Amino acid sequence: METSGTRREPLTVAVVQPVWAGDDVLGNVSEHARAVGRADARLVVFPEFSLTGYDLAAPAVSPDGDRLRPLVDACRAAGSVALVGAPIEDEDGREYIATLAVTGDGVTAVYRKMWLHGPESDRFSPGEKPTVLTVDGWRLGLAVCYDAAVPQHAVDTAALGVDAYVAGTLYGPGSDSAARRDTHVRERAVAHGMWVVLSTAAGPSGSYPETSGGSGVWGPGGEPVAQAGPAAGEITVAVLG
Repeated sequence: METSGTRREPLTVAVVQPVWAGDDVLGNVSEHARAVGRADARLVVFPEFSLTGYDLAAPAVSPDGDRLRPLVDACRAAGSVALVGAPIEDEDGREYIATLAVTGDGVTAVYRKMWLHGPESDRFSPGEKPTVLTVDGWRLGLAVCYDAAVPQHAVDTAALGVDAYVAGTLYGPGSDSAARRDTHVRERAVAHGMWVVLSTAAGPSGSYPETSGGSGVWGPGGEPVAQAGPAAGEITVAVLG
């Protein structure tokens, strides 16, 4: 998927730690739409399962459904591309943990999580290949949560010629989880000389009563450029250039 030409100007990105509205998808869509309006960024990135919370039994979300219309409208008004997380079902009946790209023109399932973790594989199928999303000339390699913890995923994605590695994730609470989060993104940035953009859940999310937060952007040398704290509702903005 490619959006809006091939120029390569600085790219303003926002990582969002949305306030979870429980199992109310419409409530989560409204929270996402408000965040897009507040972010004032070309690319707005949300965590894994952001539209449902991390609930492995949550019903699949249709990219074509009317429930996502407020988010489409918000992206149109802001001129943004939003990357959101949701379970989806393909036409063949297989289900995936997916990243949906939302623009003012609609919603597309652009990536399916390749490296499933624990009981995720009881329901979901693994995605088959890495994906690059091009926004304003920036080649963005996509990842969902445990993908980013597996070095081979970054190797295979970087081989496609990416400028940034963009992940929607969830890490549990506590200092050990926070340390793993920061180590994963720093190692990916340094190993491949690429920007890393990470949105991760904060506060409760689905079956998790608490998560770590700490979303941020890391430069190609592994240095943190901007990073959120542990609170839900935070939006952190940085410029890739």
